[in-house]
Amino acid sequence: MASLNDKQLRFVAEYLIDLNATQSAIRAGYSEKTARSIGQRLLTNVDIQNAISEAQSVRSIRTQITQDRVLQEFAKIGFSDIRSLFTEAGNLKPLSDLEADAAAALSSVEVVTKNLNDGGVEYVHKIKLWDKVGSLTQMGRHLGMFVDKTELRTVKKIEDMTDEELEAYAKYGDNEE
Repeated sequence: MASLNDKQLRFVAEYLIDLNATQSAIRAGYSEKTARSIGQRLLTNVDIQNAISEAQSVRSIRTQITQDRVLQEFAKIGFSDIRSLFTEAGNLKPLSDLEADAAAALSSVEVVTKNLNDGGVEYVHKIKLWDKVGSLTQMGRHLGMFVDKTELRTVKKIEDMTDEELEAYAKYGDNEE
């Protein structure tokens, strides 16, 4: 990382926050007007790519947050079975009796107390699970099962540009107005 200047180092640190090259370039001190093209250009720099990878690896070791661990949590939600929350008699299991995978799929538990006419009390449990479809979608994306729409841009060499294109490039850079 010794070959990176201060602004580039700042870009790397900012990029780790949200993986948004444009916003990272702005926060690192680059011009807002050219941040999109600068952010893209910085991400193609091999030294910056290496610095980002190294920083992500260090952070992953420090936090113990890995792709595998995140995928395992998605799997707990995506493959959860609501029946694992109940006893054979159909009652909600106490939270302390839930298996780890079942507890991970559980988003919330609300206990509503109802006073009965006979002076007794009834407890109604409302449970909510995390979004199974969202988890399955994320896992499918990770596995490359879905193709997201991408934008294709044509890059033209400067020597192949017309005079008008060169003037526009000189005035606006990569930003189309």
